Amino acid sequence: MSTLMVSISGIRGIVGDGLDPEVIVKYTNAYSKFIGSGKVIVGRDARITGEMVNQIVTGTLLANGLDVIDIGICPTPTVQFTVKSLNADGGIAISASHNPNEWNALKLLNSTGQFMSPDQHEKMKTYLSDNPSYKSWDKIGKRTVLSDAIKNHVDAILNLPIINVDEIRRKKFKVVADCVNGAGAYCIPDLLKSFGCEVIELNCEKTGIFPRLPEPLPENLTETMKAVRTHKADFAVVVDPDVDRLVLITDKGEPFIEENTVTIAIDFVLSKTNGNVAVNLSTSRSVDDIAKKYNSFCYRSPVGEANVVKKMKEVNAVIGGEGSGGVIYPALHYGRDALVGIALVLQYLTDSNLKLSEIKDRLPQYYISKKKIDLNKISPDSVLNNLIKKYSSYKINTEDGLRIDFDDHWVHFRKSNTEPIIRIITESGSQSFSEELSEKYFDEIKSLMKL
Repeated sequence: MSTLMVSISGIRGIVGDGLDPEVIVKYTNAYSKFIGSGKVIVGRDARITGEMVNQIVTGTLLANGLDVIDIGICPTPTVQFTVKSLNADGGIAISASHNPNEWNALKLLNSTGQFMSPDQHEKMKTYLSDNPSYKSWDKIGKRTVLSDAIKNHVDAILNLPIINVDEIRRKKFKVVADCVNGAGAYCIPDLLKSFGCEVIELNCEKTGIFPRLPEPLPENLTETMKAVRTHKADFAVVVDPDVDRLVLITDKGEPFIEENTVTIAIDFVLSKTNGNVAVNLSTSRSVDDIAKKYNSFCYRSPVGEANVVKKMKEVNAVIGGEGSGGVIYPALHYGRDALVGIALVLQYLTDSNLKLSEIKDRLPQYYISKKKIDLNKISPDSVLNNLIKKYSSYKINTEDGLRIDFDDHWVHFRKSNTEPIIRIITESGSQSFSEELSEKYFDEIKSLMKL
């Protein structure tokens, strides 16, 4: 069975089992037709299949008459930033995010450097059935290499009005940087050093071979937590292979919890800037509490970066993101960006004069539990519709499955786009209560499946 997964953000699969050259050509052709003409930024993460995929993508774009600006190995947010700053017509980030070594993907961006809207994605898909037609020899595109893309991205962060580099440098933070040997190795240690940090590099080899499971979850980060304690570091920054997610480890060598990355970014930005906030429906309620503190309002969108960005633009949000450690700061660009996240965290630590563990203790204390239930052959929509009927008198949101807000907790039921499951995400004031609730809702769905 082929692994190929197609979504609004592009295509993803295992190289040699789904993500094959013919498939890459087919989707790059459709993307080329969607873009039409002009220049496309191409960048990739460090995984070893990236060069092969890049060659196929670049050749196909050139054959369609599009010019390619190749920015090499870099974070996905650097591709997004470069599309915006160079006024390009599109961009392709070659990265399978937190998937293991054997995966790769094409993340397809529009002319604003963001993931396509649902309408744009549908339009691109109409070109998939077309027979490929290529330009004649004298009308093919030109390829140029831009080696300064990461530098330009970092310079823009250092020059943000909300960031005071000199103040941060005076603090001389000691930071462990865990880049899982991905694209972060090409920029995160240097970014930290530009803020005057002493950097302890962990998994910062430029091999593109991930030494552990690359998703930055606590169970994958035991070595990182130990390094913080061993080196008596102020904190650790951990990124996924394409550097759009930022996870922190406190000075005590404990998880800061990925949900809290977005929470403190929002707390910091709202302390300096009036405005709205937007996050997805699965993100912690702590964001609402922080927004309330600043007389701001928190809006919610369906899960997915494109959906959050759409909502942020609608409500003119000054900060937003996703609870998986994805900070979106529109003053720089509309995309999840661990580099700007690091800058905001450093400034927050500098201004507050607190340790990261102290900041964690002062944040609203919520605990999330996640479960999933396999529906076998039962339609997820029928299960969700029954739940909507049952809870219709409560505060519900049905934009992305069903989220119900109660006084003491919330629950989000989401169907998967790729498998017959429903995810159950609950959050309350204690881990045990959240897990108890997850079990309760799990049993509830089980009984609905028998109807």
